Amino acid sequence: MKTFCGRANPTTGSMEWLEEGEDYDYHQEIARSRYADMLHDKDRNVKYYQGIRAAVSRVKERGEKAIVLDIGTGTGLLSMMAASAGADFCYAIEVFKPMANAAVKIVEKNGFSDKIRVINKHSTEVTVGPDGDMQCRANILVTELFDTELIGEGALPTYEHAHKYLVEEGCEAVPHRATVYVQLVESKRMWSWKKLFPVCVEAEDGEKILVPPSEMENCPGVPSVCDIQLNQMPSSDFTTLSDVVTMFSVDFSKPVQSASTYYRVQLEPVKSGKAQIVLSWWDIDMDPSGMINCTMAPYWVKPTSALQWRDHWMQCVYFLPREEPVLQGEKLYLTACRDQYSVWYNLQKSREGENEADEKENKADVRVESPVCRCRAHLLWNRPRFGELNDQNRTRQYIKALRKVLKTDSVCLCISDGSLLPVLAHCLGAKQVQYFVLIFRSLHFSLVFFSHVFFKANHLEDKIKIIEARPELLKPSHLEDKKVSVLVGEPFFTTSLLPWHNLYFWYARTAVSTHLASNVTVLPHSASLHVMIVEFQDLWRIRSPCGTCEGFDVRTMDDMIKDSLNFRESKEAEPHPLWEYPCKSLSDPQEVLTFDFTKAVPQHCLRTEGSVKLLRKGKSHGAVLWMEYHLTADISVSTGLMQVSNEKGNCEWNPHCKQAVYFFSSVIESEVLSDPTAVTYAISFDTKTGEIAMDFKL
Repeated sequence: MKTFCGRANPTTGSMEWLEEGEDYDYHQEIARSRYADMLHDKDRNVKYYQGIRAAVSRVKERGEKAIVLDIGTGTGLLSMMAASAGADFCYAIEVFKPMANAAVKIVEKNGFSDKIRVINKHSTEVTVGPDGDMQCRANILVTELFDTELIGEGALPTYEHAHKYLVEEGCEAVPHRATVYVQLVESKRMWSWKKLFPVCVEAEDGEKILVPPSEMENCPGVPSVCDIQLNQMPSSDFTTLSDVVTMFSVDFSKPVQSASTYYRVQLEPVKSGKAQIVLSWWDIDMDPSGMINCTMAPYWVKPTSALQWRDHWMQCVYFLPREEPVLQGEKLYLTACRDQYSVWYNLQKSREGENEADEKENKADVRVESPVCRCRAHLLWNRPRFGELNDQNRTRQYIKALRKVLKTDSVCLCISDGSLLPVLAHCLGAKQVQYFVLIFRSLHFSLVFFSHVFFKANHLEDKIKIIEARPELLKPSHLEDKKVSVLVGEPFFTTSLLPWHNLYFWYARTAVSTHLASNVTVLPHSASLHVMIVEFQDLWRIRSPCGTCEGFDVRTMDDMIKDSLNFRESKEAEPHPLWEYPCKSLSDPQEVLTFDFTKAVPQHCLRTEGSVKLLRKGKSHGAVLWMEYHLTADISVSTGLMQVSNEKGNCEWNPHCKQAVYFFSSVIESEVLSDPTAVTYAISFDTKTGEIAMDFKL
């Protein structure tokens, strides 16, 4: 059976469906999984083990047999913990067949086959009875069904079904409860991920302010959570306006309701400011007393406790529908609405003289409706893209470069998705500006809609022409029979996953070659691919074998991940936002390939070989690759390294872009380097597919 997978095609700028072998989906699932990350999460594993031991003991003290139901068993780790803690029998549910097969092997290898039965089904399909999957209902419910938002992986409906059909009333549950916490903050940086800020342009005829459309100002955005490593957000980038408060709790030992609902808490700001963001995280109590607690709280909440790094559970950033000025000490109500899979927030001010009856009436007015983007921009751009467009330093670089190349009679063509460049070009004096919207793109309608409303908000609807066409179908009539004298692009395209996918600009430039003047200026005129060898503080864990976990042999899982990586993934780079994942450079950054946009894409592949000299001691976990775009001879913008900030080699990365990380397969074996050495590389750019292949050797 064949599998169809969506992949970005850098030569067309679109998502395409490719036919892959039947094993492809399985290998993707395993290779890209966070199983290794979870097995390396010492805090999680220890707390689960403690909670399971305590639950088994409580059941045994009541003179009952301990029958465990483990939903989403994965490697079978939690079931093995239960069996070793004295459980009489465990039913381990795993819906993903390759994982269930691995769990059977791991359970057998650790000698628990007589105590654990692995059931390859979704928990809602499991039957109970003499002829069922389970002989009887369980009296201990063990699960790990949580994501960063707690409920995003369907924990609530799964628990709801389990209590109805699979476990006894009054069962023990590990974890026993989860509690969600919130804190109200003001943060220009995080708010810049939600809306467009005005842009100031110094033109020859005076200062011009580009404003976002009113449709965006009043748009609630989209309900999807923004999950990040909040521990990498410096305290200087936000101001806390409230104390941490408990938003809601879920007791997993009792029947759980998954139906949409809401929770409301009263807040009194500890500081006046602009309420923009709700930061949120959760903790789980593994026992009823709350003595065994596993928390996701960020660094400023529990500054004295050691932070456990994990990538499978992070923290949440929620954007309020609109900015609310708040005063210290005033009475506010924060409402969390949720459906089965997501949460969103609203903030209300208490009306003067409001009594308890009014408060209840207000509560009854809450409508649990998921926010819907009305301005289309939130459907077009992700959060980092909003941050990129709001980056004033970056915008200044483009303005400075445009000033150098634009003339009053310039005929300007812009090729980028949802870009401010055509507006900047017009403000800086270009006589004719064409904005190329590529009609075959999946977000074509949103792109056109937002472009129209943005141009209209700035009275430019008759100044900038939107061309809806494929590059190869561009006609002279689209350009009013004029030749393009300035071709511009950031470049940015919504389908790009890896840094070099934005080289689609080069392919589009090639397609419109016949419409370019002989002396055309292309901005950027070229791009370069850069590489640097790094040691990660923690990110290496997602690719690191575990061996044993809390005394259990899980090498079968290590082998499974390794096989899937070797299937294809180990030979590919993967995108990561490295501002969230600290690393230190072990080499200088090195330019390895260049792409000349003043010429058409060549027919032959671009290849390079060489070596990167290691300058610092450390473990070479992998190579980081990024693109730099050279706007003019002396102005460049980087999508990767911004600077190496100190002698230790700590790196600062572009916070708006994902960098490409190529993990070395020998990461675990690599030792601290005592003598200067080098990493050799072979990198090739296939001009027919737009993909970059690479190989590194330590």
